[in-house]
Amino acid sequence: MDEVTIPAALDHAADRFGAREALVDGPLRLTYAELARRVRQCARYFDAHGVRRGDRVALCSPNTWHWVIAALGALYTGATLVPVNTRFTARETRDVLTRANVSALVITGRFLGSDRLADLGDDLPPALLRIPVEGTDEPREGVTEWAGLARFEPEFTSPAEPGDVSDILFTSGTTGRGKGAMSNHRQALGVAAAWAACGELTEQDRYLVINPFFHSFGYKAGILAAILRGATLLPQVTFAVRDTLALIEAERITVLPGAPTIYQVLLDAPERRAHDLSSLRLAVTGAANVPVALVERMQRELSFDTVLTAYGLTEAVVATMCRPDDDAKTVAHTCGRPAAGFEVRLGDLGEVLLRGPNVMLGYLDDPEATARAIDADGWLHTGDVGVLTARGHLRITDRIKDMYVCGGFNVYPAEVEQALGWLDGVAESAVVGVPDKLLGEVGKAYVRPRPGVTLSTEDVLAHCKKNLANYKQPRQVEFRGELPRNASGKVLKRVLREENR
Repeated sequence: MDEVTIPAALDHAADRFGAREALVDGPLRLTYAELARRVRQCARYFDAHGVRRGDRVALCSPNTWHWVIAALGALYTGATLVPVNTRFTARETRDVLTRANVSALVITGRFLGSDRLADLGDDLPPALLRIPVEGTDEPREGVTEWAGLARFEPEFTSPAEPGDVSDILFTSGTTGRGKGAMSNHRQALGVAAAWAACGELTEQDRYLVINPFFHSFGYKAGILAAILRGATLLPQVTFAVRDTLALIEAERITVLPGAPTIYQVLLDAPERRAHDLSSLRLAVTGAANVPVALVERMQRELSFDTVLTAYGLTEAVVATMCRPDDDAKTVAHTCGRPAAGFEVRLGDLGEVLLRGPNVMLGYLDDPEATARAIDADGWLHTGDVGVLTARGHLRITDRIKDMYVCGGFNVYPAEVEQALGWLDGVAESAVVGVPDKLLGEVGKAYVRPRPGVTLSTEDVLAHCKKNLANYKQPRQVEFRGELPRNASGKVLKRVLREENR
């Protein structure tokens, strides 16, 4: 692959696919040549505001065309992109901005009933660019509105090098605080190229991206994969089944990755039969076991020619992936074979270990956590338990960690438990994932109140709503006088999970 930096990949796409549609979002339609022009214009904005190679630019906005241009503009400047989860509270967002020491922030104003910029207060990076999502925002001193980019000349030469850190993606925290996984340009493009190859992505594809851009999948297997293959990218700001069905039909969508929940909702939608979905060809979903019946229904009723499953994590993005010639049972019960140059083996207790060129560089400012995650021989310890079939397919069977997946988002109970500890009257808590028909798993909080204190379910849920992103918020609360423990006093979450099976 000659395009060893993301700016070089965009320049190559503009040369090769210049007149083809690159980005479609509502009335906006940009060709690859126009996309590259807008990106260079955005890079000039960052450069004019003092952003230099190696600086960090945070981006907090939902899936819109602005996200694509802002992200690529930051990367074109030679800066490191720091995507921020739009579901984070202001406290969680400020924590990421501080730890990453960002020089610029691109952020939406009003979105889903909250003014994200106003919520952050006044202690902000010197360069502020605001994306309009829900109408016009009130003017604010020191903030450049998106329309202001038009005054910048679209000429810029990127200083980015293949080994430069391209992005820092913050995980949720197994110990209550997330870690920033760092990758360079070569690695980011490597995983994108591998995903595109397995999915047989081409310039004929029209790719509807529901997976959030702030997530490694939406960004690398979405934006970057499309650029490498010349596909047309169509972001969806939030998943709404009627809008999704209408987009598939109107825009002749061919590629639609997502969590299993998305496909189940589409299948169950009463209005589905009124839409022409025959353009769909490729679905890619997560590592959790998917019923064979769901795969078959996706092919039969949603018109997908190919349904694939894959396995990855922020620290590796795409590690294994099924191939188009795998049968429905293999797709449903495995995560495919190694991809993107990865080796896979099983360590102690069956833990999945990964090694390859696209393992993260390490965690931001945390050499101890990096050393725990990546051993001296270069193997990434994932914390997931799996088995390898005779044909080399990986199947995830359990998690060493307590992490569960809610609606496609990883939730680490320690982070939720830490937040619960801030609620006056909580002596102790234990959070586990419990089955949910729509979201796969949701959190259930077992709370032991302090003696003499009365807490209600509403108290706990309101506190979590204030302090945690919505996918992290427990949906159920149960108060206990005691929690089950082993001989050493550790809470037995296995027992709590079994109560809900």
